[in-house]
Amino acid sequence: MPELPEVETVRRTLETHVRGRAFVGVTLDWPGCEGISHGIPLQDSLPGSRCIDVGRRGKYLLLRLDRGRTLVIHLRMTGQLLVVGADAPPPRYRRAMLTMDDGKAIAFCDQRKFGRITLVPSRSSLEQVLRRLGPEPEMLKNDRGDGFSASYLAARLSGRRAAVKAVLLDQRVLAGLGNIYVDEVLFAAGVHPATPSRLVDGTAVVRITEAVVAVLADAVANGGTTLADYRDADGVPGTHQSRLLVFRRHGHPCPRCGATIERSVVAQRGTHACPSCQPRAGL
Repeated sequence: MPELPEVETVRRTLETHVRGRAFVGVTLDWPGCEGISHGIPLQDSLPGSRCIDVGRRGKYLLLRLDRGRTLVIHLRMTGQLLVVGADAPPPRYRRAMLTMDDGKAIAFCDQRKFGRITLVPSRSSLEQVLRRLGPEPEMLKNDRGDGFSASYLAARLSGRRAAVKAVLLDQRVLAGLGNIYVDEVLFAAGVHPATPSRLVDGTAVVRITEAVVAVLADAVANGGTTLADYRDADGVPGTHQSRLLVFRRHGHPCPRCGATIERSVVAQRGTHACPSCQPRAGL
């Protein structure tokens, strides 16, 4: 599933093609890809709209349009946004095509059909779509608790029996992290993913907070992680998979200590950790 680094990479590559462009047509190969909650009909309402900016909130792509509208896109598991020529053969698994005034088009492709495109008509509608998301990791600018900080994370972990991995995966706690990067963050911080949240001490919380920012920044710099479907808007795969230290590396030696990386299931997700560098505190 595309996580923050992949969605941010798509945002950056997509922006170069769509900023300032007007949409002139919509083809829905599979109408089910259109989100209807808080949305208005794509085919009737998107043509004539001009893209002012391309943003991101957590794992959501936000194409900000004139007249206060926003095109909200969630790639979910296998979604792709590819910029193609309007007369090019349809890419595999194309579910929708948004044609622009320069002859190019955004092809929304999705093998598993979980992704959604929603045209929301106003700022208040957009706030409803995004209202449950926690802070962005890049908001680490202070420790006053008004963004993502060690004190904020400590408060969200305090007293909870849930595994620390489960809390970090919760988009209401922190927007953008998924299975790949939670494993990588907790390895960098030296915390076992199954550790009960209430047992994560203050020093470990600081390490986790710093690791979140560092790991995600490194992944963005490498264009994200491509394990199967993910591509940027130009169809280019990411390269960060070559820099993953524990995710899907069970059976291999830990790059830090040489112990064998183990796989388990935490928060109903395949989970990877080093038994030596990440001791199983309280388990």
